[in-house]
Amino acid sequence: MFVVNRSHHNPILVPDRDHYWEAYATFNMSVIKKGAIFFGIYRAVSAPDHLRTPEQISIIGIGKSKDGAHFEDRAPFIVPTEEWEKYGCEDPRITYFEGQYYIFYTALSKYPFESDGIKVAVAVSSDLKKIQERHPVTPFNAKAMSLFSERINGKITAILTTNTDTPPARIALAQVDRMEEFWDPAFWEKWYANIDKYTIDLRRDPLDHVEAGAPPVKTPHGWLILYSHIQNYFSGGNPDRVFGIEAVILDLNDPFKVVGSTRGPVLVPREPYELLGHVSNVVFPSGSILKKSSRSATGDTLLIYYGATDMTVCVASVNLDDLLETIRPETNSRLCFKRFAKNPVIIPNSKHAWEAKATFNPAALRLGRTTHILYRALSDDNVSSIGYASSKDGFNVGKREINPIYIPKENFEIKKVAEGNSGCEDPRITKIGKTIYMCYTAFDGIGPPRVAITSIKERDFLVKNWKWEKPVLITPEGFDDKDTCIFPQKINGEYFILHRVENEMCGDYFKTLDFRKETVKKCIRIIGPRINTWDSAKVGICAPPIKTKYGWLLLYHGVSKSHNTYRIGAVLLDLKDPAIVLSRTADPIFEPMEIYEREGIVNNVIFPCGMVEKDGLLFIYYGGADKVVGVATMELNLLMRTLTRNLRPKK
Repeated sequence: MFVVNRSHHNPILVPDRDHYWEAYATFNMSVIKKGAIFFGIYRAVSAPDHLRTPEQISIIGIGKSKDGAHFEDRAPFIVPTEEWEKYGCEDPRITYFEGQYYIFYTALSKYPFESDGIKVAVAVSSDLKKIQERHPVTPFNAKAMSLFSERINGKITAILTTNTDTPPARIALAQVDRMEEFWDPAFWEKWYANIDKYTIDLRRDPLDHVEAGAPPVKTPHGWLILYSHIQNYFSGGNPDRVFGIEAVILDLNDPFKVVGSTRGPVLVPREPYELLGHVSNVVFPSGSILKKSSRSATGDTLLIYYGATDMTVCVASVNLDDLLETIRPETNSRLCFKRFAKNPVIIPNSKHAWEAKATFNPAALRLGRTTHILYRALSDDNVSSIGYASSKDGFNVGKREINPIYIPKENFEIKKVAEGNSGCEDPRITKIGKTIYMCYTAFDGIGPPRVAITSIKERDFLVKNWKWEKPVLITPEGFDDKDTCIFPQKINGEYFILHRVENEMCGDYFKTLDFRKETVKKCIRIIGPRINTWDSAKVGICAPPIKTKYGWLLLYHGVSKSHNTYRIGAVLLDLKDPAIVLSRTADPIFEPMEIYEREGIVNNVIFPCGMVEKDGLLFIYYGGADKVVGVATMELNLLMRTLTRNLRPKK
């Protein structure tokens, strides 16, 4: 569980039309710090020269920065001088090793470009002012080579990608005793003959493509490597092809051993400068550097430098501890919701016709020492009503009503199509004062679903005197509008309502709770789908938010376009203006894994509608595969720690 923040200065390096050698593109920067100065080594593509073949050429430029974001004094650094690089020098990676700066790069020796003319070379500098020596390295097609910053068990170690232009590409490690062996063809001939022995396969599917990215970063838990992972690369124009940046930890003493890796992308194309350019919809990791923090509670920050659309350089940041804990098997289980061992806690009851087919998508409210669970129940003829159960410890269900506590009565929720779905769906409940309000989706089987709201006095609720107020529709006609809740207190003198129109989560303010007069009239956008990610199709709220000193904690469900899977993420909303998002998790914190979540009426769904806090634990109550109810927990302070990195409490 981690949050990724793109720099507000992005893109931090753009082509300079006044410099012919970098007028077309500047991207794939590798960064190293020397004293107080950041040095950025990057690929620069020249303006077209119609009198030359090829018309454009890549060289490697260098720039300086005091803050790691604003690079000045840009100048050519490595330009083609040798026959084996005469058509370009691309994509550098820099490492300081035993007193020297080693810059590995891609050398182009043939035009038109072909695989056996695309190989790795190295340049060596003692001062980053000039190059003292350069050598061709691999005698075969390869790219993206970089050094580990220190010897491992006495060996000089490098990571590289072979066969990038004659796929499948392989990320592999090479180790030598002397640096000169890296430009000895005899070493590589023997190494390549045994390449299977040195390969680290980070693909999740044979259709994926991987390539080494930034130089390795040493951490207390292993060597952290950012790499390019392209989903569905070999699927023949699949629209779900995604260029992502992922991370892996290799063992400190045995880098051939994978300690752990991210389950999905750390970063994907999302912003305009990542979506449109010379090669659209591409982000590629080329550099990373640790930014030390003076605040122990905050922890160090990993700066990720990447090329965007083969045109510009960008930078993003992620808390190092959060990323490492997400990757490491020893810690990642604490950074997502943990299922109750006895799940599912509520299942359909064939003896009760009203809940014989499914029991799912529960709301929850903790009052005193009892958690009250209001769940959606589905009959065999597909009518939804609301059932009741309770739990003392939050896990085990002790009491369950034999009759529904709320049934469809109004015309807008009465079945209009035989055997079609209808009724009262997916409740969310909020206590305000001495009244409990329930928002739910009302559906008659014909029109787009709308949100209705009803209420009950707390005293009646506690004694199970189900005297609900007459429900009122509060969302506009003709819109697919659902996933609605009320905030538990006024904000700036008004009540804030969350709802979902189409695929985006939005909000509106009500002056009163008189729903005969107050209806949703605005869709103030809060969050929407993020393209190329696990929540790329649509998003909606899970349960009413919880107030913390840092902001409103809200869980949301997201659906991916490529897998149609429901997963859970978290956002932190501003206390005084909850339409402002303070932070949002990059990766899902809960996803379908168990059989009762993956197989049911609708497969691969977890859908919480209830959330309560008890003894420092955050409990969520969720529907599994639109069939059963489960419960899961997470330490609230861990979730808040991730969401509040670099935030200060609101007064």
